[in-house]
Amino acid sequence: MSFVIGVDVGGTFTDAVAAGSDGRVVSAKAPSTPPDYSGGIIEALTLLAKQWNLTLPELLADTAKFSHGTTSSLNALVMRKVPPVGYLTTAGHRDALYIMNVEGRYLGRPQHELQDPLRQRKPEPLVPRRLAREIVERIDSAGRIVVALDEVRARRAIRELRDAGVSAFAISLLWAFRNPLHERRLKELIDEEAPGAYVALSSEVSPRIREFARAATTVMSSQIGPGLRDYLGRLETRLTELGLRVPLLVMQSSGGAVTATEAPATAITTVGSVLTGGVVGALRLARQTGRRNVIATDVGGTTFLVGLIVDGEPVRTTSTIINQHPVNVPSLQVHAIGSGGGALAWVDQGGHLRVGPLSAQAVPGPACYGHGGLEPTVTDANLVLGILPERGLLGGRRPLSRELAEKAIAERVGRPLGLGTLEAAAAIHAVQNAQTADLLRKVVVESGHDPQDFSVFAFGGAGPAHCAAYAADLGAREVVVPLGGAAAGFSAFGLAGADIMVSAERSDPQPCPMDPGRVAAIFDDLERDVRSRLARQGEALEEQELRREIDLRYSLQLSEVTTPLAAGPVTTASLEDCLTEFERLYQRMHGENTGFRQAGMFAVTFRVHGVGRTPQQLRLPDIGTADSELAASARRPVCLDGTDPIETDVYDYRLLRAGHRINGPAIVEVDTTTVVVPATARGEVDALGNLVMTFG
Repeated sequence: MSFVIGVDVGGTFTDAVAAGSDGRVVSAKAPSTPPDYSGGIIEALTLLAKQWNLTLPELLADTAKFSHGTTSSLNALVMRKVPPVGYLTTAGHRDALYIMNVEGRYLGRPQHELQDPLRQRKPEPLVPRRLAREIVERIDSAGRIVVALDEVRARRAIRELRDAGVSAFAISLLWAFRNPLHERRLKELIDEEAPGAYVALSSEVSPRIREFARAATTVMSSQIGPGLRDYLGRLETRLTELGLRVPLLVMQSSGGAVTATEAPATAITTVGSVLTGGVVGALRLARQTGRRNVIATDVGGTTFLVGLIVDGEPVRTTSTIINQHPVNVPSLQVHAIGSGGGALAWVDQGGHLRVGPLSAQAVPGPACYGHGGLEPTVTDANLVLGILPERGLLGGRRPLSRELAEKAIAERVGRPLGLGTLEAAAAIHAVQNAQTADLLRKVVVESGHDPQDFSVFAFGGAGPAHCAAYAADLGAREVVVPLGGAAAGFSAFGLAGADIMVSAERSDPQPCPMDPGRVAAIFDDLERDVRSRLARQGEALEEQELRREIDLRYSLQLSEVTTPLAAGPVTTASLEDCLTEFERLYQRMHGENTGFRQAGMFAVTFRVHGVGRTPQQLRLPDIGTADSELAASARRPVCLDGTDPIETDVYDYRLLRAGHRINGPAIVEVDTTTVVVPATARGEVDALGNLVMTFG
């Protein structure tokens, strides 16, 4: 038998899924072990192997595909735990990184802060000025060399940065995306003057117009590249020693994977790898169950994540924001807030209850873990309310102390607010549900969608406990809790089934109508690059698909709409069809009749995504049909509204089969998660083992 494995390393737990060639899917969950996450990975893999009655070496030896998502890159950037980086740019343009094109005052800021000028502050610069050097050279907007590269001064700058302790360099020269010659030569000089140093070139990491965003993306890639290279190298070596015979794949923000050998070269593409795993899993499940409009929601230990699937395709974006800095990375669009199961509950100076964004993380964890945590969390509240079993999580492998949870909630929330412990726990639960529902409304309604057209998929360790509340608040038509064999880690299920994906892009601003010959030449170059990189992935690809797109805008506007271009020869007709599709997408985003072709249109960036599908295509298997009415396996008091707890039916998921119906209020227990079915909902188990809840 051969296996497909996906591993999702979160801030609190590490999830793993293994699918066998016989169709069976099993999952496991283990505590994450920062700073060396490999410990949690090995423990989760060992638990997987036991479910197949195998040793870990036996499981790995028979593994045909191993895909991994990591938080290490994103966490390093968010917490600014990155090594010093030397920054090289064109003479006269060093301060572009510090001026931030004015964007630093508003990128990623909430509306209420934007309306308060006194609270507007630019973030700390990515690179201190003492580690930034100007290089004498100049290439113009047409890609012509105006001033030759001064190699003598360049060598001197490199040596100065090397002697200052820099072991990674970011190079972002003006107009390098039109002609990368000088950037490539600088890399050669660094290889000579500082052998072994990590080097990121803007012409490779982010070959787009707009100087600040391109420089910021390149710098951040160089900040995380060395750590990612070392981490993945150690992990792949350890897995190989344990028996793994195939390349370790790493998830990217785009929703596709590349090999661990390739990933560090463009490290910035991995920053959203864990965030996108759940959306990819939701996409696969949606296609398997015939659903085309899905809101994917993941409540993990630290964050609440939301992604959309519209008309059968995930919503994508060409950029994101980290610490108020723009990042040019094609990715699945995932929205996040710090509101997971480990989110801290606290009372602010105004006497208001807050939940998150800070988290208890894996260490020390919630107070109920008994590992020294004193602050109450959402998990503590769910334990006190009776939602979580007192025997603990992970099938009892993670014991929970109700006494410690009650103490933390009473001291830190109940006493300041004048509430009893049970009332305080219910308040924490309610705030958690309200703020997650607020994010859902922002993502769905502000994008112009009707929530009633969507199914909510709810996963993550804490998602099933809260999904009925936030989905009902949103007004969605149904909630699907993916249980089945992927219950422990649905994001890991997405990782396991991810295709190989590489992307290439290049800015070449030009007015429309475009010259077909010029556009064809651009796409020919990009497609050659993509095919070459797909061939380097070391995977036997069953099928390859290349997707073209162009970032278009109306003239004088500042933002573009990514628009697909049909495969085949680039002709005047195909480009006109692309412009027509741009106007359709523009009006879908901004409203009917908002387009204005008379203003003219402008093409900015051209992009190709290469998708390679492996023979191992993952699907959840049928679980079997119910042959009897299901009776609750137990009952316990549960409180959700701050009043007296009521005796509630508790169902053991292992006994559920397709067709079983559950009327709320009820609790469904899985070793790795707990589902709340409120009194206003009813649930039914589908053929794949998912619990589908409807309201009313």
